[in-house]
Amino acid sequence: MKKFTIAIGSDHAGFAYKEKIKALLLAEGHILRDYGTTSEASCDYPDFIRPVAEAVARGEYERGIVLGGSGNGEAIVANRVRGVRCGLCWTEQVAIWNRSHNDGNVLSLGQRTIDEETALKIVKVWLDTPFEGGRHLPRIQKIDA
Repeated sequence: MKKFTIAIGSDHAGFAYKEKIKALLLAEGHILRDYGTTSEASCDYPDFIRPVAEAVARGEYERGIVLGGSGNGEAIVANRVRGVRCGLCWTEQVAIWNRSHNDGNVLSLGQRTIDEETALKIVKVWLDTPFEGGRHLPRIQKIDA
């Protein structure tokens, strides 16, 4: 398994899963930077998600993972940053498509929508899945244009 540099961030509603995902990724040898938040105290997700997306867009990190209650707002914020292709994933299959078809570089997860075991499986399959290229490449180029 390839080791990645990964930026990660969440709001209060995604904090518990962020901590579990961090432990998994560190145990697997990935290099991480946690952009916060640091607790379950209520906070505004753009303050933590935008820096993750910007770091990925600048090329400081190969991948990003963002978390919240549903993951929807987090995906919206991340996708406002040019060069980010963030996908909200709720099954392993959706994560595979996000990587293989969309060359997703940021993963969004909703702590209130999936169980912890599923979230960890999604992270693993998302990191392990390569971009297929081929017929998908012109589409990605149009997104990024």
